[in-house]
Amino acid sequence: MLMDIEFNQFYIRLGSIGLILLLGYLLGKLKLISKKTNQELTNLLLVVFMPASLFVAFPSIYEESSANLFFSGLIAGVIVMFLLIFLAKIIFNKKIFKRELSFESQFGLIFNNATFLGYPIVSSTFGAGGILAYCGFIIAFNIALFSYGIWLFERKITPKLIHSVIFNPNIIAVILGMVLFLLNYSLPSFITDAVSYVGGATTPLSLICIGFMLSQARLLTVFKKWRLMLTAIIQLIIGPLSAWGILTLLQFPPEVIQVCTLIQALPTATSLGLFAVKYGGNATEASELVTISTIFSVITMPIMVLILLG
Repeated sequence: MLMDIEFNQFYIRLGSIGLILLLGYLLGKLKLISKKTNQELTNLLLVVFMPASLFVAFPSIYEESSANLFFSGLIAGVIVMFLLIFLAKIIFNKKIFKRELSFESQFGLIFNNATFLGYPIVSSTFGAGGILAYCGFIIAFNIALFSYGIWLFERKITPKLIHSVIFNPNIIAVILGMVLFLLNYSLPSFITDAVSYVGGATTPLSLICIGFMLSQARLLTVFKKWRLMLTAIIQLIIGPLSAWGILTLLQFPPEVIQVCTLIQALPTATSLGLFAVKYGGNATEASELVTISTIFSVITMPIMVLILLG
């Protein structure tokens, strides 16, 4: 069943999200949040809050339609990830982009802010049905992120890379939630309530962290770098077009097409800056790419959603 998008409500939700981003921006400018605090919050989001929100996303009672949504989202995620990896290699070649920035640009096209920004937008736009498809997609996304995403910088497969995929808290949380859902087993209410309360902090905290990152950017410097500008525009247009095109061609359920298209309209993943620092990339330009992509997405995301899903 197609999930209708009430565009008035969609824009109202975007406005609410924008206000929380602004709060994070102001907290950063007023130095009420430090880089260390933001990094600690980011780690907590990835290890505690986000996994909790994904775990409780599954219905307490098994339904075949819900299971189909989840597995369709998973398969769609695998297809979209492979397609974007292929396109990134072709578009961001070494003849146009510097060797260092070539890897950052490929990362920027393949991996968007499906975690921090994707969850609040999908949940507020589509509700429970959208979150089930999102849970399936996020498994494929996280496996690709913590394997191919790291490989883009290190250019080698290491035990640490394999460990980061197997023991990723978000993947573990979704798999546990899926197993309990398929077994039609419900945990005691005091446990699910506690996990729900923790997961409820995901949306505001993630948006505040993104807002803080924007407060640290030098916007005048960013807008002078044409490669960054071009990368951001390509990512925000090619991403949703590719997801919508391939999934429509393969006749995926309309709900899955909607969710995946909306996710691909999001800006580049904030993890790009973290990966560049950790694995030896160009950390400055990586963070600048995240910033410019986030700013441009304010304009491009509503347009792409209106054109492709309206």
